[in-house]
Amino acid sequence: MGQFIYNFFFHLVESLLPVAALFSKKLKLFVNGRKDVIKRIALFKRENSAPVAWFHCASLGEFEQARPVLEGFKKRYPQYKVVLTFFSPSGYEVRKDYAEADLITYLPVDTWQNAKRFVDTLEPSVVFFVKYEFWYNFLKRVAQKNIPLFSFSTIFREDQIFFKWYGSFFLRTLHCFDHFFVQNETSVRLLEEAKIYNFSKTGDSRFDRVEEICQQAVDLPIVENFAKGHRVLVVGSSWPQDMEVLYPLINRGDEDLKFIIAPHNLKKEEMEEVEQNALVPCIRYSLATEENVADKKLLLIDNFGMLSSLYRYGSFAYVGGAFGAGLHNILEAATYGLPIFFGRSAKNSKFQEAVDLVKRQGAFMVKDAGDFLQQFDHFYQNEEKRRQAAEASRAYVEENLGVTDQILDFCEAYIK
Repeated sequence: MGQFIYNFFFHLVESLLPVAALFSKKLKLFVNGRKDVIKRIALFKRENSAPVAWFHCASLGEFEQARPVLEGFKKRYPQYKVVLTFFSPSGYEVRKDYAEADLITYLPVDTWQNAKRFVDTLEPSVVFFVKYEFWYNFLKRVAQKNIPLFSFSTIFREDQIFFKWYGSFFLRTLHCFDHFFVQNETSVRLLEEAKIYNFSKTGDSRFDRVEEICQQAVDLPIVENFAKGHRVLVVGSSWPQDMEVLYPLINRGDEDLKFIIAPHNLKKEEMEEVEQNALVPCIRYSLATEENVADKKLLLIDNFGMLSSLYRYGSFAYVGGAFGAGLHNILEAATYGLPIFFGRSAKNSKFQEAVDLVKRQGAFMVKDAGDFLQQFDHFYQNEEKRRQAAEASRAYVEENLGVTDQILDFCEAYIK
């Protein structure tokens, strides 16, 4: 009965999506991007006789977890072609030109017909799904064809349907996998209670990715001149709610403290709002030079792709998103050994790195502007306390490196 309802639901979704796409730009990308998937795969297979490794991610965040394993796989097995699929346009549209994958496409809607055509046409030799992706029909078809199937950087939570009394159909999905590489002890416990034992606790593959990014960070002479001789708070992926927390500190005017702010959205109105509310000398990065930036107090980043290199110039970090849809990546700041602040939210419990870093006192949750000022000053006015928090952040990253090799070493026995 569960399978019938599941398949009926996704057939209904697939039939309604073209109508919904008329009213949503994102859904239009979602629908149009899936129109010729099977044709693209068939053409790809005709042109390539090599074995295929299939990696699937939901979106951009999961791609960052997939990336070190995908690239590590390519180095170990150069004879393979790599196919990368996304569920969400926010992942596919950003990474559709990613050079390390031989084919990048959307994953079709999870009907049995779609799954059978996709898997049978692609004929992968090994399959990797990332974190939360559990599509019953696709996984069932992969398992039916005895293709090695792995899930990595996986997290399970008690509120997931697999572990509810009514979730027996969805629990069957988990039995399709050959092995899970999970992030935490809660996932271990939940799998054991469900009598699933084919797992390893390896952690999150993003640690390997952020360490690689840190090692490849580029020099930014403009930012270096801006930061020289000052302590700097680097604000990553800020939203308006985060800025309301930050303005009192910015406008307090501490002489040796500067701010680098990289908003999540680069919309004109949001950039102008920061400039209007920050009552200190401010300049956008696009207008800055090594000469005119030195006397400014706030550097507003108005382009994408710089954030991972900006943290190297910081003494502290504030990472946005927690007051809204969800906390953004704090590991990029942690890998540089910075005390990290972010908004207090119940959603933070879904981010294992946030839970861990708060427990280790390398990161700190703030509920509002007053709370942030009080907590920030604790470290701003005491360098030894700041250094201890910084060391806690960096040590956390160092202790969790090597996940990629653990995954690939285990999978080696399954690779043809």
